[in-house]
Amino acid sequence: MKLRPALENRHFDVIVIGGGINGVAIARECARAGRSTLLVEQHDFAAGTTSRSTRIIHGGLRYLEHGDIGQVRESLRERRWLLQRYPHLVHPLKFLLALDGNSRRSALAVRVGLWLYQTMGSASLRTHDSRTEEKKLEQLLDAGRRFSVFDFDDAQCEFPERLVAEWLVEAIAAGATARNHTQVLAVDIRNGRAIGARLRDQLSGKEERVEANWIINATGPWADNLCHSSNIQTDTPMVGGVRGSHIVLPKFMGAPDAAVYTEAIDGRPIFVIPWNEQVLVGTTEVADNSDPGRVRPSADEIDYLLRSLRRLFPNVAASRDDIHYAFAGVRPLPYSPTNSPSDVTRKHYFHDHAAEGAAQMISVIGGKLTTAGSLARECAVKIGVQISASTLAVASETNSELAMERWVLEVAKTGNITTDTAHTIAEWYGKHALAVADLARGSAEMRAQLCPHTHHIVAEAALAFSNECACTLADVLLRRVPVALGACWSSSCSREAATQIGAAMAWSETRVALELEAFQRERDGFLQKASPAGTMTEAKA
Repeated sequence: MKLRPALENRHFDVIVIGGGINGVAIARECARAGRSTLLVEQHDFAAGTTSRSTRIIHGGLRYLEHGDIGQVRESLRERRWLLQRYPHLVHPLKFLLALDGNSRRSALAVRVGLWLYQTMGSASLRTHDSRTEEKKLEQLLDAGRRFSVFDFDDAQCEFPERLVAEWLVEAIAAGATARNHTQVLAVDIRNGRAIGARLRDQLSGKEERVEANWIINATGPWADNLCHSSNIQTDTPMVGGVRGSHIVLPKFMGAPDAAVYTEAIDGRPIFVIPWNEQVLVGTTEVADNSDPGRVRPSADEIDYLLRSLRRLFPNVAASRDDIHYAFAGVRPLPYSPTNSPSDVTRKHYFHDHAAEGAAQMISVIGGKLTTAGSLARECAVKIGVQISASTLAVASETNSELAMERWVLEVAKTGNITTDTAHTIAEWYGKHALAVADLARGSAEMRAQLCPHTHHIVAEAALAFSNECACTLADVLLRRVPVALGACWSSSCSREAATQIGAAMAWSETRVALELEAFQRERDGFLQKASPAGTMTEAKA
């Protein structure tokens, strides 16, 4: 493995600890403002809460219900910005709100709320035809219950891991230094001020000390752990972890192309969303202060989601055997012991540790996919960084489908690859697709498919290693080129991908075997299989 340049005794303006979407966004803002920035992540970028989310970019209809107008405005503004700046990763998605006659929400209140939501969101997004999708949904709903169905527009980021990868590349291009698989042993404190951090490279075992003017703790559900390891004592915990679990099922007959927002068996809101040619159902809300890196969906949560799905769609014969896998993550919500998880605010805030003897250190609490950009700008301003205002892209008058078709043909010609492969690459890489095509043109090994069930190719893995800080096979297949989240993935796919990537990267047979073993172990720990007996087991690849 290529050795990374030493960091010992280097001084940075800002050290950002935590490589989820918030941490990467903060590092990106600081670097683009000309501040020397170090981004450190204990595992891999986007490997924690970011990759375990519901994968929607939404204005927060639920926040509107709670009267949090400011949060809704911020979310809708950021949704629009993401749709315009990253259209290959963030797509408009039609949502159908399905409420039965027993709902505590009145139809009139819902109509008023949706009108306000759409008005605040400005122009309607281009999504599927509402009436067609409503008919599909009505055919699936329980015919014995009276439903009211409403439609509204929001958005989806199927692979936030790819959005993090793009922001990471942008941060590095602006001058940031990025280190994944690097643990922060402790923040160094001297004379009541945070002055740096002690690091351990998890790949080499080497320990180093770095200095900084500012320390940003963006570790999400690990925020309190970092303070404890650094002997920073807060009066109360900063984070009250809330576990959210999801199940992933095959796409069933008649499933609408729209997302369904509805009520679970206990009246809580849940989503049934088309995702990655599958169906994603979630999420739960369970208080969880265990190790965020080992969080697992409980058997009760799986049962809860399945029962809620079957209650909504009684003709869909979904059982535990049908679940491709389940996964869980911990939302780093503000500590609020007197509130139920559903009532805890979704607003983010910044905890200044000056009062605890660690001035120049800030912990980021809360945050979500949609508002990572605005959170990052706000954090940068808080530490005195001058940033340029976020501007919306000017919408092109060119027919987007025609432009995409031309772009795919150019990528295919450049890389000497099929149009199917070129289209697949364009969908994930946007304007950066030619970088993959350039690598593909170099050899047949680079043009090889990662497995027989996908059009994604080895050149994408090579780009991940060279440009996107991937260090392991798991970094590639679970986050940079996340084909291992697909419905088809099996142990044979894993072996095929490891062999193809190993050949292109000139790995020894020993390294291929070690990388494959480590990948399977990590995937098994992330994605759980629901057994018929009601227990959770690892989802073998």
